[in-house]
Amino acid sequence: IGVAGVSYWLARRWAVDARFSLGPWKVEVLGAYTSALLLAVVAFSIVVESVQRLMAPVVISYDQSLAVAILGLVVNLACAWLLQGGHGHDHGHDHHPVREHAHDHAHAHDHHDHHGDLNLRAAYVHVLADAATSVLAIGALLAGKLLGWSVLDPLVGLLGALLIAWWSRGLIVNSATILLDREMDHPLAAEVARRLEADGDARVADLHLTRVGGEHFAAHVTLVAGTPLSADTYRARLNDLGALAHVSIEVNRCADCGGTRPA
Repeated sequence: IGVAGVSYWLARRWAVDARFSLGPWKVEVLGAYTSALLLAVVAFSIVVESVQRLMAPVVISYDQSLAVAILGLVVNLACAWLLQGGHGHDHGHDHHPVREHAHDHAHAHDHHDHHGDLNLRAAYVHVLADAATSVLAIGALLAGKLLGWSVLDPLVGLLGALLIAWWSRGLIVNSATILLDREMDHPLAAEVARRLEADGDARVADLHLTRVGGEHFAAHVTLVAGTPLSADTYRARLNDLGALAHVSIEVNRCADCGGTRPA
C-alpha cells in the first residue's frame, strides 16, 4: 500500500513535468512491478521458514496465533474492500498529459482507465494474499489445536507461498510488458495498419504503439505512398478508435511503392 501511495504521489507531482514526453503514468506501473517483486520475496521467505519448521518443528502457541491470524484476516479484508471500491474512482488528476509535437496528433479527453490500474491492482493483490494466508493459517492452527496436526502449519505455509508466488508472477508479467513497451502484438497495432493501408496506395513503413494509460495508447506511424494524402486524411481513418490517445503521422512520397488507389 505504501508503494502504491508513493507511486500515485510521484505521478501527481510530475504530471506537468515536460521531461516526460507522454506523461509520468508509467511511474504507477513501476510501482506495481515493485510490489510484485516484494510479493515474490514474501513468498520465498515463507518457503524458507516453512521448510525450517518441517525439519525442526517448534512449539506453537495456538490461542495467541489464532487471535493474531483472525485480526490479520479482518484487517486485510477491510483493506481489500476499500481498495476494490477505489477501482472505479478518479484520483482527481491526469497522470499522462500528451505534449505537443511537430507531427500532427489527436488527443483523447481522458486517458486514465482505473480498471486497468496495475498499481491499485498490486496493492489489492497484496492484501488479498495476506487475507488468503490468514485463512490458511486459521485452518492449520485449528487443526493443530483440536486434532494435534501441527505438521499442517508448515505445509499450509508452503501452499500459501505458492499462491502468493502465482499472483506475483501475473503482476510481474503484466507490468513488465508495459514497462518494456512490448505492445506490438496488441490487436490495436494490426487494426491501425489495416485502416491506414485501406486505400491500396499507402503503406505503413514504421509503426510504434506505446501504452500511455490503462487501456490507452500512443501511435507513431510513418507512411509511404505513391500519391500521398494529408496527415489529417489518414488520421481521420483512426478517429473512432477510442483506445488511441495520441497519434503522430509522418507521410512520405514513394514513387516505387506500387500501390494503386481506387478511382
